[in-house]
Amino acid sequence: MRTVLARKMGGCRVLGRVLGSWRRRPEIHAARKAAGFGTEARHQQQPRGSSKRSRLLENQSFPGLLQPENLSREQLIDVLRASVLDQKGPLVTLNKPQGLPVTGKPGELTLLSVLPELSQSLGLEEKELQVVRASGKETSGLVLLSSCPQTASRLQKFFTYSQRAQRPIATYWAVTDGIPVPSEGKIQAALKLEHIEGVDLVVPVKSPSRKDILEGVKRTLSYYRVVATGSGCALVQLQPLTAFPSQLQVHMVLQLCPVLGDHKYSARVSTVLGQRFLLPAESTTSQRQVLDEALIRRLHLTPSQAAQLPLHLHLHCLHLPGARPKDTSSELLAPLPPYFSRTLQYLGLHQQ
Repeated sequence: MRTVLARKMGGCRVLGRVLGSWRRRPEIHAARKAAGFGTEARHQQQPRGSSKRSRLLENQSFPGLLQPENLSREQLIDVLRASVLDQKGPLVTLNKPQGLPVTGKPGELTLLSVLPELSQSLGLEEKELQVVRASGKETSGLVLLSSCPQTASRLQKFFTYSQRAQRPIATYWAVTDGIPVPSEGKIQAALKLEHIEGVDLVVPVKSPSRKDILEGVKRTLSYYRVVATGSGCALVQLQPLTAFPSQLQVHMVLQLCPVLGDHKYSARVSTVLGQRFLLPAESTTSQRQVLDEALIRRLHLTPSQAAQLPLHLHLHCLHLPGARPKDTSSELLAPLPPYFSRTLQYLGLHQQ
């Protein structure tokens, strides 16, 4: 099937040259060699205009954190231009800052709302960019854009086929409060969206019926692997095999190890006498993540700063089909945000 897809990708003539220029990957886990955490992050290729971007993203507590409410439309376009990792043919790859929504209500400043101006500033003239793949608002990392509708459609078909075949095409890095046991495995859960006290929240469903599935409940699956541990936390590699809002955050909560900076679902994990357990999702409201005092000190934060801790979930790697039938897959990589790398350093989370 991969051969057929690769052959069909020739519909846009430039695509073969584009995919052929990206890094090859012999194995699905090769991305961890270029994770970009600790001191290794400084040696990775930096996005163009990174110095200008850093000025716009200045945040003393969390360097690299985007605050869209403080940016004008023009400043956001500058940030996105500086976040470009690669531009070849119709494809543009960004390293999206945490906090930037992809979509939103009319009038809100989002990635989609500035794509026409971004397309012009990147010299694409009449060819407007569209989103092929993107991380969510609270997630940092890769965004794949295309100015060729045929290319975007065929990549979407590749992603859909890979998902159905349970082949991971996206790899995330997360820092968790707690260490998952066992150190690797898969997480399966039926999830649904519920409107609870004015907020849309994802809620697990036990033993969903056929009626539940018809009414929007979805069976979800993620692979995880602990890469490093330290200070009661873990650096975890996550690969979702399904797509559902907040899937990775909820899956880690089900492992009793919420993602650091998860102020939406972490309250579902409670502790009594050192033992963690899950609270009922339907009756647990969102609140600021509560961290151990020793962990807050280790992170060099005050309690008020810890209450603003950004979500430590980063879309690090995307896998794309080869340009020709016999070609291996290509990979796109996005370096970690500065605050994420700093957290890894403070917690002593280094690749094993």
